[in-house]
Amino acid sequence: MKRIYFQAGPTTLPKEVMEQAKEEWDDFQGTGLNIMEHSHRGKHYEDIHEQAKSRMRLLLDIPDTHDVLFLQGGASLQFAMIPMNLISQGKTAKYVLTGSWSEKAFKEAKRIGSSEAVITGKDSEYRTLPKMDYVPSDSDAYLHITSNNTIYGTQWQDLNTFTHPTLIADMSSDIMSKPFSVSNYALIYAGAQKNLGPSGVTAIIIRKDLLQDHENVPSILSYAVHAKNKSLYNTPPVYSIYLLNLVLDWVDRSGGVAEMEVRNKKKADVIYNAIDRSNGFYNGYATPESRSLMNVTFTLGNSDLEKQFIKESEENGIYGLKGHRSVGGFRASIYNAVPQESCESLAEFMDHFQEKYGK
Repeated sequence: MKRIYFQAGPTTLPKEVMEQAKEEWDDFQGTGLNIMEHSHRGKHYEDIHEQAKSRMRLLLDIPDTHDVLFLQGGASLQFAMIPMNLISQGKTAKYVLTGSWSEKAFKEAKRIGSSEAVITGKDSEYRTLPKMDYVPSDSDAYLHITSNNTIYGTQWQDLNTFTHPTLIADMSSDIMSKPFSVSNYALIYAGAQKNLGPSGVTAIIIRKDLLQDHENVPSILSYAVHAKNKSLYNTPPVYSIYLLNLVLDWVDRSGGVAEMEVRNKKKADVIYNAIDRSNGFYNGYATPESRSLMNVTFTLGNSDLEKQFIKESEENGIYGLKGHRSVGGFRASIYNAVPQESCESLAEFMDHFQEKYGK
């Protein structure tokens, strides 16, 4: 039986990428070594490192005003690095709360400097995104948003509508999923393990005027230091960046970010249509206007039936659907590399399950 996975992350990598990595496992470009056995100061790895940066620039149309960094520590480290580098004397970091990850980012910022939550969707249990009506202030260090909320299944529909001179976005779960204007953002960060590659590397896109060294920030946590050293201040996660480079090449060969959006809408529609035509048997967690193209969340409203759904889905070779404990129900994570056929198989299973238990 073919297995289908909808893991929230780490998640599916493109099959072509895995096949190439397998071919090069013990002999990268005739060297007799795996790439992770090569020195990060050597030409073989440096070529990959620069290719990955160039491909990211090309795919996202990153302007020369911004630098690209590859760091470690995941998005969670960025929760601390951002306020450490960007909250200056007399300035306050502003946060938009739309789920658990933005809450964690805000909590970390409060440990480091003056921080304030200026918009929140918590009153709706994060089922819908709040109205984005914040007016920038001269006292702002920056305004932080989370573009997609994996646990609740909500996503900002248009990333080009936000206006703030120092706008920061955690795009860990939807970067490369649809086009947007990078120039609108001062800093973008994304853990790789959804749309960019495996865990272990975090992509940072940062406006160069923010690359200021601070005496009170340790070198390893300084954006300026990492930029000056081209993300090679310390040994980088070589294999993770190697795979990230292959994934970016796959996106490029597949038609780029615009084509990813077309595919993602088509995949999401298949599952959302199964929810909407169920006449209440399945209940979408997120309100329709806030629905994510990356994480489809839904419930059955019956804990015993939900356990049966998981049991039978796995018996049918479909895995990774159990929802986060804070929401319950189910979550189908359909990032870029999840194929259309997997979503169609899930929708078909949902229809059959409703026919069996919905009477």
